[in-house]
Amino acid sequence: MPAYAVVDFEMRDPSLMREYIEKVPAIIHKYGGRYLARGGKTEILEGDWEPNLLVIVEFPSTGQARRFYESDEYQEFKIARQKAGPSNMILVEGV
Repeated sequence: MPAYAVVDFEMRDPSLMREYIEKVPAIIHKYGGRYLARGGKTEILEGDWEPNLLVIVEFPSTGQARRFYESDEYQEFKIARQKAGPSNMILVEGV
């Protein structure tokens, strides 16, 4: 069953994200993931949630998503992203 990593990210230091933007897509792909949304324009239809930079990544399963997130090759980029600005991230199972 597919799983989706949904991230709302507030980029405060773009210089820390340059290498992340260049190299992380290949790591995501290695774990079977693909971007569905990556910082595109959002439109509020209901509620008061105003996402900053919204990213949605589809993985083949929650297991693959966790393997990506916990992988050695992602750790330095995860730290850089966390230093670049605050974020909220969830993993949700698809249907």
